[in-house]
Amino acid sequence: MSRFLLGVVLLAALTVPAACGYSTKGNLPSHIRTVAVPTFKNSTHEPAVESTVTGAVVNAFTTSGKLRVVPVGQADSILEGEVVGYDVQSISVDRRINIRQYRLSVTLNIEFRDVKQGETLFRQHGLQEIADFNVPFEVSATISREEGAVRQAAQDIGRKVVNLVVDRF
Repeated sequence: MSRFLLGVVLLAALTVPAACGYSTKGNLPSHIRTVAVPTFKNSTHEPAVESTVTGAVVNAFTTSGKLRVVPVGQADSILEGEVVGYDVQSISVDRRINIRQYRLSVTLNIEFRDVKQGETLFRQHGLQEIADFNVPFEVSATISREEGAVRQAAQDIGRKVVNLVVDRF
């Protein structure tokens, strides 16, 4: 009886992903082998955050090996983005009410287009990543740690974007 039940559970586990359209190969059209990633727009007041995020997305594509990053004129697809949110909030204070830790939140909208077919494959609004960072007593070190948090959040966003593009999830 337990073998039968195990068989039913395994069969259900294998059937459910197929019914949902999930595939371990990803859902990209077979003709898409390259992607262009123009510098994202920046709708925030934080200077140069778009360059950091764009660079991290390009790096994530490059290291994943799923799509080759090329200039716009040579691309099968284009990933465009806009940084729409940049927020730093204090999340921890010490006994003297000095801020000890911040939370950085970066939000963006992206659109992935198939250049060959002339269609939008997907849009994702409100894609967000957070990174926490501790605050030392020196202001210059705080700035440096915030920059590190931006880089970390951008790397996480880059990986998320590549997963969305390749798997469309």
